[in-house]
Amino acid sequence: MTKAAEGGAPMMKIVSVCSLSGGQGKTTTTLLLGRALARRGRRVCLLDADPQHSLSMFCGVPLESDQPSLLELLKGQGPALDAVYPVEGYESLFIVPSDDSLDAAHEYLSQTGVGATVLRRRLEALAPHFDVCLIDSPPQRSQLVLSVLGAAHLLVIPAESTVKGFASAARTLDLFYAQRDLGATQATLAGVLPFRDRWFGHSQSKESKLAQEAMRDEVGAAQVLTAIPESERYKRAVASGEALGESLEYPFEDLIARLGLGGAA
Repeated sequence: MTKAAEGGAPMMKIVSVCSLSGGQGKTTTTLLLGRALARRGRRVCLLDADPQHSLSMFCGVPLESDQPSLLELLKGQGPALDAVYPVEGYESLFIVPSDDSLDAAHEYLSQTGVGATVLRRRLEALAPHFDVCLIDSPPQRSQLVLSVLGAAHLLVIPAESTVKGFASAARTLDLFYAQRDLGATQATLAGVLPFRDRWFGHSQSKESKLAQEAMRDEVGAAQVLTAIPESERYKRAVASGEALGESLEYPFEDLIARLGLGGAA
């Protein structure tokens, strides 16, 4: 378990994985990072805040209509731990899943008048039980995204190594900075994570190179993380739990270190 904060309350580090376009690697990053941390003995809670609920499906957690999910957690309906389910094959990996009902979250968060703080407050009940919470966010601007940003201690922005990916990262950064200026989030930007970095032999594709150069110009070279290369093995790993080789695991090792999660559990 993580060190106690001042006053003795356990600290759960909340990492939001956010990008305002689809196909940028949010679910892949959230799932593979969660698995890597769980293998290191961290108690990890994944949180599927994407109404498409791909993360829930990849974790093998189908929900019945009467089972609590993220929507019930957001609304405070019942104990928070009732919405947490174990991920098969991992002793210390769990998930708060979602299903089609999450579409109703936007209306609920809008009606509260303090939507950006709701998720942060709900997650306080899980803090004594987990070391890390990793949030897979929706791929568009919404009240749910604002709540995901509001809950975060750290923000990771995956971005495909393409013109579209850079544009998505730039939009996400604009929203993050605006929310931070308003005091609606206190998150720190951990970095932009280039995704689907394309190489042909020993030569990086021109598009990947230009996109990553633009990312470095946007946030500074120090905040562009080690790129995740394009590989079908990532898809297989997400879908079936296939282990990654050392070279494909390395970007996640680097990300763990950058998030300050590489020490002993």
